[in-house]
Amino acid sequence: MSRTIAIGDVHGCAFEFEALLKALAPQKHDRIIQLGDLVNRGPDSHDVIQLAQEHQVEAVLGNHELRLLRARREMRPEILKSYDYPTLNQLTTADWDFLERLPNYQHLAERDTVLVHAGFLPDQVWHEQDIDVTVHIQVIDAEGRAAKRSDAPGASAWADHWHGAPFVIYGHTPRPKVFKRPGSIGIDTGCAYGGHLTAYILEEDAYVQIRARKAYAHSKRMPDPV
Repeated sequence: MSRTIAIGDVHGCAFEFEALLKALAPQKHDRIIQLGDLVNRGPDSHDVIQLAQEHQVEAVLGNHELRLLRARREMRPEILKSYDYPTLNQLTTADWDFLERLPNYQHLAERDTVLVHAGFLPDQVWHEQDIDVTVHIQVIDAEGRAAKRSDAPGASAWADHWHGAPFVIYGHTPRPKVFKRPGSIGIDTGCAYGGHLTAYILEEDAYVQIRARKAYAHSKRMPDPV
């Protein structure tokens, strides 16, 4: 039976990404969809993109890819962050072509499931929401707006308010463990911060994880070490 496999935020962790792909042992008819933020924080963004292409991994657009693309398209270096520059030094023309083709989400209509980087606001039509919501949302602030956890301390996760349909599989918000709710699953388990790189197999409702061999970055929201 073919499998549909979602993979959380890789963040330049090529060693762990390759190990996870080997553990999954994908077959010809499997479909692998990575949930964005392939790049940055970890050391090997170019190698990660190469692995994705070698293994026919599909991906969606994450906030890290979006920022790099906007800086390049609009010639706005001021929006870049310090950890963007090592990535920029690695990316080839073929890598940029790959990033330019990333869709905002993948909709599995037959399963009534959407794979997206960050999530959705629950009171709006999901497929009409702005890219800045779908790649950035973590919580919903007191005014009902999409926000980062750091900008709205104490605000509840958007997933706590999302009851579907569709069912949503997402990354972006790193947590020590998979974050499962009735209408969603968050599978960013902080690989770049010394946590795990997580894959979720939809047909089996099962997880495959690889522990990071080291912490490549620090997060105030993740235990250190995880």
